[in-house]
Amino acid sequence: MFINWGLGELNLKIVYYGPALSGKTANLQYIYANTPANLRSEMVSLKTQQDRTLLFDFLQLEMGKVKDLKPKFKLYTVPGQVYYAASRRLILQGVDGVVFVADSQAGRKVDNVESWFTMEQHLIEMRYDITTFPIIVQFNKRDIPHSLPIAQMRQQFGFEESRRCFEASALRGDGVFETLKTAMTQVVAQVQQKI
Repeated sequence: MFINWGLGELNLKIVYYGPALSGKTANLQYIYANTPANLRSEMVSLKTQQDRTLLFDFLQLEMGKVKDLKPKFKLYTVPGQVYYAASRRLILQGVDGVVFVADSQAGRKVDNVESWFTMEQHLIEMRYDITTFPIIVQFNKRDIPHSLPIAQMRQQFGFEESRRCFEASALRGDGVFETLKTAMTQVVAQVQQKI
């Protein structure tokens, strides 16, 4: 969170985190394509020649008011590939909330769990309390045949029934805005306690 009192802006950062090819960039692309131009910035993507995220994707959204401040949500993705661990940690710095995008395809369990564990470790090292910090879970690629049942997805992470998880298809847009809205709501609720 960064407040620019002169401009009356509240800058909030949400990072989309998850394994490679889980749909983090697809989420931002759908949000960008379906948000009015006056409420969003241009989308910035730094990609490799194979169209994989190299450093991050970035999109800024402007929504509503929080205690007379205009919130600007800065949405980032992290590169999912394992060898970009330092980049992922760097992008998490100063984060106000995380959307964890899990790949629902059978065979991605190890990638999902490893990415979740790494995210938790980074947040703990940065002194975030992961028991209260806004982490929203999205089970993406629900439209793909042979996607794992939700109960099995929850079990692979050890999630309690109380943890809200969203089913999504980022390419079709199913669940994308529901996930984002919940992330924004939880981030704003936590920020209001600090202002």
